[in-house]
Amino acid sequence: MSDRVRIGTRGSALALRQAEAVATALRAAWAGLACEVVPIRTSGDRLATAHLAEIGGKGLFVKEIDDALLGGRVDVAVHSLKDLPALRPDGVVLAAFPPREDPRDVLVADPATTLGTLPRGARVGTSSLRRSVQLRARRPDVRTVAVRGNVDTRLQKLRQGQYEALLLAAAGLRRLGLVEVTSTPLDPDEMLPAIGQGTLAVECRADDARVARLALAIDDPPTRAASLAERALLASLGGACTTPLAAYARIDGDALRLDAWVATPDGVRALRDVAIGDARAPEAVGRQLAGRLLGAGAGELVQAGRTS
Repeated sequence: MSDRVRIGTRGSALALRQAEAVATALRAAWAGLACEVVPIRTSGDRLATAHLAEIGGKGLFVKEIDDALLGGRVDVAVHSLKDLPALRPDGVVLAAFPPREDPRDVLVADPATTLGTLPRGARVGTSSLRRSVQLRARRPDVRTVAVRGNVDTRLQKLRQGQYEALLLAAAGLRRLGLVEVTSTPLDPDEMLPAIGQGTLAVECRADDARVARLALAIDDPPTRAASLAERALLASLGGACTTPLAAYARIDGDALRLDAWVATPDGVRALRDVAIGDARAPEAVGRQLAGRLLGAGAGELVQAGRTS
């Protein structure tokens, strides 16, 4: 049996940190295992200044990595779970979900600011339609401004005065060691996170039993349950990056609570609901909640996103 694993990932600083964290966990679980991180440049990285909805969505951040995995050039792929489309290619499996990092969004501003104390007319940088719509619902007097680029680029633009604040993921700041950045965590009640936010997905080939066994050692069952519930809802609703959609699952013993929200791109219509079910059947909880939302008209909201 080979004692080497090649880990494919995007080449951004954050993606490399995430892949190294997975490599470290694998080495700790399997003495003598050699892990090599293989950076892969994706279409999404090459088109860094374009709007995601215009170039094919978040799937462009994973296609080349999928190709490398299926082609045998890497043994494992590490993704930010929120970047993974609901439908995955034949021949790959989600082998492990390491423990989830802080899933919340944060408002980055200096001095520290809350959503309620943002100045009227403040420019808030975000690349996320989900964040933009939820922010405007609470603060219609502020302006959201599209911002792309890695975290350091966005923070530099904030320091240059291009924005009064940024909306970012807490997990990204923590994984990059940017704990000194002045930020205010946003409770899920005021801004529901993206599906899979804060979670890493470790994929391998479906026929690679060796790597599947290695990856299972770093799987965190509560994170897996939450991830499967959120992704089952995503698949059932059929949401895309043009749909403002959020879901957040929390585990308490054998119970799983799943909150979900979906809106039209202009935020005029929105639905929010919650389901509580068995954490041992997380996908059933996700499908149940999606069914309720669809019964309340979520299909029309998702369709509005596709045609906007």
